[in-house]
Amino acid sequence: MLEISDVDYSYPGGVRALSAVNLRVNPGEKLAILGPNGAGKTTLLMLMNGTIRPGRGEIRLDQEPIGYGKAGLRALRRKVGMVLQDPDDQLFAATVFEDVSFGPLNIGLSKTEAADRVHATLAALQIGDLAERPTHMLSFGQRKRVAIAGIVAMEPKILLLDEPTAGLDPLGVVHLLAALRQVSSKGTTIVLTTHDMDTAFAWADRIAIFGDRRVACVGTPEGVFEDEAMLKRLHMRRPIIWEMAHLLRQRGIIDPARPMPRNRRELLAALSPQSEGRPELMNSL
Repeated sequence: MLEISDVDYSYPGGVRALSAVNLRVNPGEKLAILGPNGAGKTTLLMLMNGTIRPGRGEIRLDQEPIGYGKAGLRALRRKVGMVLQDPDDQLFAATVFEDVSFGPLNIGLSKTEAADRVHATLAALQIGDLAERPTHMLSFGQRKRVAIAGIVAMEPKILLLDEPTAGLDPLGVVHLLAALRQVSSKGTTIVLTTHDMDTAFAWADRIAIFGDRRVACVGTPEGVFEDEAMLKRLHMRRPIIWEMAHLLRQRGIIDPARPMPRNRRELLAALSPQSEGRPELMNSL
């Protein structure tokens, strides 16, 4: 468990980035952090892995305050790995295999152990065929997944990703999210920031919405978008599938007792029993 308790942070010059932030990251969950530009999302991730230190408040990992000495930060970053928004800020080796193997070798694995770890990670992220490819010859989406692989190969308990879907085409987003689900299935906690409401709604177990440098709302994907006034104040929209499912529930087309559909496939599945032989239901929309 990672807990942020009453945390403030200001950049040099007194620019306030976060104010009285409280947030808990539960073991094994997929948490999406939403919010407008400047809300403090990236700053929060950097606080979580010790890149910066809070001006006030405390961050605890497994109920112990994190330490900011060399030993404390080394131990923290073995458990909490962070992937930056721009993959070129993290890739530096000549080939994909060399780049992904750097972390495992740096934490003391043998060459054989590191190689096994790298091959397993590349396979999980569906980029095993890129192992010997020069990193400068990769597409942007491939570089994104290689950067993620470099952190995943170190087997952190918590994986932090800053805008991982930014710059990807729709198919690239699908492939990346499928890979992250694979990583999550092995017990890794994943926290990502994003501007993509639809992706967050479809993917996350919980969503935290940031605004005014603090947590404005946190809860289930079904519940956090209920507050229309808050969303307008933060210049945010609701996910399209959320709006459609909400309308269909109101009109009695979808049973309100069943879980809200969170993606296109689930929405079509929810509609098929009710709409079979009744085209007027679809026409009523």
